[in-house]
Amino acid sequence: MASTDLLIPAALLEDVVNRIFLATGCSQTEARRIATHLLGANLAGHDSHGVVRVPRYVEWQEEGFVLAGQQASIIADGGAFVLLDGHYGFGQTVAKQATDLAIERALANGSCIMGLRNAGHIGRVGDYAEMAIAAGLISVHFVNVAGSVLVAPFGGTERRFSTAPFCVGVPLPEGPVLLDFATSFVAEGKVLVASNGGKALPEGALIEPDGRLSSDPHTLYGPYESVGPRNPSLGAGAIRAFGEHKGSGLAMMCELLAGALTGGGTSGPVGARGRITNGMFSMFFSPQHFGDLATFHATAREYVAWVKGCAPASADMPVLVPGEPEAARRADRLKNGVPLPAETWANIAATAHRLNVTVPNQL
Repeated sequence: MASTDLLIPAALLEDVVNRIFLATGCSQTEARRIATHLLGANLAGHDSHGVVRVPRYVEWQEEGFVLAGQQASIIADGGAFVLLDGHYGFGQTVAKQATDLAIERALANGSCIMGLRNAGHIGRVGDYAEMAIAAGLISVHFVNVAGSVLVAPFGGTERRFSTAPFCVGVPLPEGPVLLDFATSFVAEGKVLVASNGGKALPEGALIEPDGRLSSDPHTLYGPYESVGPRNPSLGAGAIRAFGEHKGSGLAMMCELLAGALTGGGTSGPVGARGRITNGMFSMFFSPQHFGDLATFHATAREYVAWVKGCAPASADMPVLVPGEPEAARRADRLKNGVPLPAETWANIAATAHRLNVTVPNQL
């Protein structure tokens, strides 16, 4: 937590976000879902996909790029696979609808392959893996952002990929294993957070057109005011892929599966779309249908314990498995409040005031 961060009670933050989206015309159910999802990202420590997105979501809705009250509709249905169109609805709404359907199919049949296209920004992908985990299902998710070029491929300086998230969730009795990351060096939201006075970017997360590495958000956004919108189309540089050729290759697979295969489109070439949309290609499996559930749990439990038992490189940093840092942050932030940079809260408050939504003057 930076010294300039505010600590905002989770319930208060959720209430403000909920009332903002009620004011934009969302139903009570949709506004609450958006608020709960964005807060959940902050609670997990994925601040890049949390409430920092509120002003941008409102702008997209006002511009007609994302629509309230949409229902995901089935385009193709083979029982064990289903393709849906989100009709540019809020991602938190239509991706949940698609995931609910896929979970229902996987519980009945043992597995389901689900594709979703034309969804508004779906937020933290781990949320959908957690839905599957709660139902006792394993899930794998490839996600892309059609019309959004932010990331340079390995060996290049020009934007070609979206941030292309990848996620896997595995339910276990002792607690789930949940892997959730962008295939870019950092998520675009982390650049957004840094530009709003939050955690600084790692060295070399961005790249300039001449190949110089950068950690300055202006590389991606160009000039901007301390409080106000951020437009990645104004920057000359790009985010780098993580892991050099490995992250770059995984990003391409996310584009091909979540973008090309679903029919929602890839990151580029970018034409006159005007909006960006998420595509998601997901697989849901029932371990109970797949084989011996007790043996799976026993083998997985033994393996996770063996990995965690590895001698740590630093005495004060034990080896963790995916999902443990998020669980610890969630417990801490529910108890002590959600840390937000003052600039981020100012942007949210400015959006609220413009919509005649009251926010606390002092925190």
